[in-house]
Amino acid sequence: MLKNVTQYLQYSAERCPDKIAFRDAAQQLTFSQLASQSRALASAIAAAVDGQKCRPVAVYLPKGVDCIIAFFAAAYSGNFYTPLDTAMPQGRLRSIMDTLHPSVVLTDRIHHEAALEVAGDALVMDLEELCVGTVDDGVLDKIRRTVIDTDPLYVMFTSGSTGIPKGVVVSHRSVIDYTEWLAETFAFSERTVFGNQAPFYFDNSILDIYSTVKNAGKMVIIPEEKFLSSKRLCRYLDEVGINTIFWVPSALVLVANSGVLDTVCPKGIEKILFCGEVMPTAQLNVWRRALPNALYANLYGPTEITDVCTYFIVEREFSDVESLPIGFPCRNTDILVLNERDEPAADGEIGELCVRGTCLSHGYYRNPEKTAAAFTQNPLNTMYPEKIYRTGDLVRYNQYGELLYLGRKDYQIKHMGHRIELGEIETAASAYRDVKQSCALYDAQKQRIILFVAAEGIDKTALYQHLKTRLPHYMLPALIVDLEALPLNANGKIDRIELGGAYCG
Repeated sequence: MLKNVTQYLQYSAERCPDKIAFRDAAQQLTFSQLASQSRALASAIAAAVDGQKCRPVAVYLPKGVDCIIAFFAAAYSGNFYTPLDTAMPQGRLRSIMDTLHPSVVLTDRIHHEAALEVAGDALVMDLEELCVGTVDDGVLDKIRRTVIDTDPLYVMFTSGSTGIPKGVVVSHRSVIDYTEWLAETFAFSERTVFGNQAPFYFDNSILDIYSTVKNAGKMVIIPEEKFLSSKRLCRYLDEVGINTIFWVPSALVLVANSGVLDTVCPKGIEKILFCGEVMPTAQLNVWRRALPNALYANLYGPTEITDVCTYFIVEREFSDVESLPIGFPCRNTDILVLNERDEPAADGEIGELCVRGTCLSHGYYRNPEKTAAAFTQNPLNTMYPEKIYRTGDLVRYNQYGELLYLGRKDYQIKHMGHRIELGEIETAASAYRDVKQSCALYDAQKQRIILFVAAEGIDKTALYQHLKTRLPHYMLPALIVDLEALPLNANGKIDRIELGGAYCG
């Protein structure tokens, strides 16, 4: 029985001990090296916390192979990890640490002093020497016998509406369930080479990391500077043999808009998965024309349900103005579409997407109020306790029985007496030939819709006329702002907060 992700690593280390598992710009690690170094570090962690389990271990390291060692060390020690990138703003870092209260902070010599500044009462441990230290097999075996699959594996912090990050607690069982489904659905294997784009504090990275270890594949951590040039990025993908990518749509859009796929196409790419925001079909079609034999899949899900709860494998043609479905529930996951009366939405009716199943996280770390608000009793089940997660996302079914994402409940606005989905405006704008990216916001103070487009110097009158052919008058923007590029947040998504702060109110 699988009850801990370290079992994946043990199996792959026995089967493929000398195979490269993870690579960054500075080093690479085989499966046997990852297992032995993680177990050595786990022994030190277990000693530091006096054998306690389910304690928070903060990982304060730059993105790289050392983070992977730290993650598995936390799991081997019977504890859970929280990734803290060294590039995080100090304010956010302190807010996370104030909530987390870690027992241990794992770092390296270079970042030791910086870690001490935010560690509080936690013990700061440098991993360089500890990774090659002694493995206490007796202690680790005892831990292995007593852990259970509902123990937390990680706590990932997401943005909170109050400005205070919320820590989502995800168990081994949820990650194992997700990883098994991924392998079955996308045929990941030993020959799969993942090109990792997502930061490790962003849950998209979970697919790359645990699919690599479960399937004895390989994960290449793509250097951030490669994303500054689409041409260099595409060349790099082929140079290092990457054949599978799971990126946020913004990263794929930048490559599509650059035009390099016509001349420097990464021919080795076989699978292109994306998640985290809406993928514009216009830019998806650029990729599909360049790599017509690749598999394309639109994955959907918030952090609270272990990364993904629905998926859509793109097998038919879509015009540049169509919305891409988010598809169907993943295996062992059930989707409820509930209307405002908490009843199943009728055919074609818009409702909130709610989720039940093993994928659900335990809730928010040290935040029972927020947990109770988002993880509620299933209103369709009055017979026994059963939790669902309310995503806050609005969806409906199309004529094919596929789920369509329409936007956030908090992106749904009331303007001129009409309920409006800002995502519909973005879809219409992104279909215009010169628009590379778009974002629609509502300025409540001035009661106007603002449309931001990545298309500096665009003919705004022509764009407005284009929108008039696709949107009713009450959905037309009062202001169009053209920018060279839309700002992105740390996860690579469009930064709506920055745009709102600069132009709304």
